[in-house]
Amino acid sequence: MTSTEAASIALQDHAVLWSMGEIRASDIVNAACDALVAGLDTPGLRVLAACTRAEADYDVHELLPEALNELGLTFYPVASDAGQEAAARALSRRMLAGELTLREFTFRIHQRYGHELALTERRAELDDEYDVLEYGDRTVDQVDAEVTAEARRLTAH
Repeated sequence: MTSTEAASIALQDHAVLWSMGEIRASDIVNAACDALVAGLDTPGLRVLAACTRAEADYDVHELLPEALNELGLTFYPVASDAGQEAAARALSRRMLAGELTLREFTFRIHQRYGHELALTERRAELDDEYDVLEYGDRTVDQVDAEVTAEARRLTAH
C-alpha cells in the first residue's frame, strides 16, 4: 500500500469516527495535514488542514464533506447505519494497529452500538464475556483470540 493509499484510508477512518462522535474535530485537521504530507492534495483538503484547533469545532462540519468528495471518499451522516458500520471497521483497524486494547475495542463497540447493530453484535457479546470471565469456563486468552479474529473479519468485510 502506498503512503497516499494509507493516508486516504486514515482520513476516511478519521472522518467516520468524527461523524459518529468517537474523535474530536481537531483530529480531523491533523489527519488532513497528514494526508497532505503523504501526497494527497486538493483545494478542500488544504483548507481543512489549515484550520486551527479553535476553528475546527466550528468549521469541520462544513469543510469535511467537500474535502472527502474531492478525494473520492465518503462522508457518512451522523448516526447512519452505513456510518456506524464504517466506524466499527475503523475501530477494528485501530485495534489491530495497537491503538486500542482488545478490551477497550469491545467496550467501545458495546457502549456505542449495544446489541442493536447486526455487524457488531458478536463484538458486544464478547464485551459481555470479558465481564463474566471469572464465572465462566473461558480464559482471557480465548476471548482475546476471538476478539482479534472478529476484528480481522470486520476489517476484511
